[in-house]
Amino acid sequence: MNKNLIEEIKKKLILEIETLKDEKGVILAGFPHYARFFGRDSLITSWQLLHIQPDICRKTLEALSQLQGKKINQLREEEPGKIIHETDWKLKWHPTIKGFPFPYYGSVDSTPFFVILFYFYFQKTRDLKFLKKHWKNILVAVDWIIKYGDSDQDLFLEYQRKNPNGLYHQGWKDSLKDSLKIKTPVAIVEAQGYQYTALKSAAILAKVLKKKNLSRELLKRAIKLKKKFNEKFWVEKEKYFALALDGKKNQEKAVTSNPGHLLFTGIIVKDKEKKVVKRVFQKDLWTPFGIRTHSTRNSNFNSLSYHRGTVWPHDNWIIAQGLKKLGYKKEYQKIKNAILKAYLKLGYLPELYGVVKGKIVEYKGAGYPQAWASGALLHFLSSG
Repeated sequence: MNKNLIEEIKKKLILEIETLKDEKGVILAGFPHYARFFGRDSLITSWQLLHIQPDICRKTLEALSQLQGKKINQLREEEPGKIIHETDWKLKWHPTIKGFPFPYYGSVDSTPFFVILFYFYFQKTRDLKFLKKHWKNILVAVDWIIKYGDSDQDLFLEYQRKNPNGLYHQGWKDSLKDSLKIKTPVAIVEAQGYQYTALKSAAILAKVLKKKNLSRELLKRAIKLKKKFNEKFWVEKEKYFALALDGKKNQEKAVTSNPGHLLFTGIIVKDKEKKVVKRVFQKDLWTPFGIRTHSTRNSNFNSLSYHRGTVWPHDNWIIAQGLKKLGYKKEYQKIKNAILKAYLKLGYLPELYGVVKGKIVEYKGAGYPQAWASGALLHFLSSG
């Protein structure tokens, strides 16, 4: 593609992200629906921008450290060490959802991502002073993962809302209602990979700070988690991982994009890695514009459902990071080209879109600009 066009697109994407920057220098999730500070979204966007604007990651980690949970508060779903789902600096309550306070902590994956991004940031900057300053924040986040995130001590991260007005599902496919039809507490698949990476990341950082005993303990848990995860979540018939374990530890076998997130984490054992890669590119998930969130074979599939059939750029980007890390260059390029193709067809890149009979369809009400969508394409175009 013409280099001048690529540069023009990159400039536009940077401008979109800049419009989402608030007075604290952190990135809001998106306009018009999510002009607030989200834990998960801000951390993933920080990851996407780390190679060109590491200061955004630093400011995000600082802001989330300040908001980190300090006590048990069921209304907020706050627990010691937990990282927020979302907040608004100017509001005490959600503007449209009754009984939903700010800051609100109903997220199972913000906390492991918080630990992971400290590691990524240190890898990039080697800022030992910043690491030491926030070491306690990292420690209490790890403690939350082990103690509160895994309340039944089976090694898996689970969620179950404490506030009846809060989010029923608390992974990235979050919702107020049980849109995925899984009874709580839910051990969602991708959160187990995030936990694994967070434990490994914290172990490395502990070693940097000469805390060898802690490093060994974290690695022990990671090894146990990896073994048990590959046993309990694998669906042999599909040659793929289950979407979740439900409250009775039964597999929810719906085929989704979620297990693709595991590729960057290292939790997949070697003999299952190629099978996962192959599965995300089968025609029930793959489209000319990226990987669907939900297989066309699932009974509740809808090509224009928010989480059950549309294509999300950031979802594809995370999967692509795993492909790149593991050396699947052609597959990585395939996703990169698909997301760029979506941008060129629409003339912009929204939060999500549908694909019907091979043609891209705008999703009514999709957020734009959306930080992690713009950040996904910007990273694709600026990092090879």
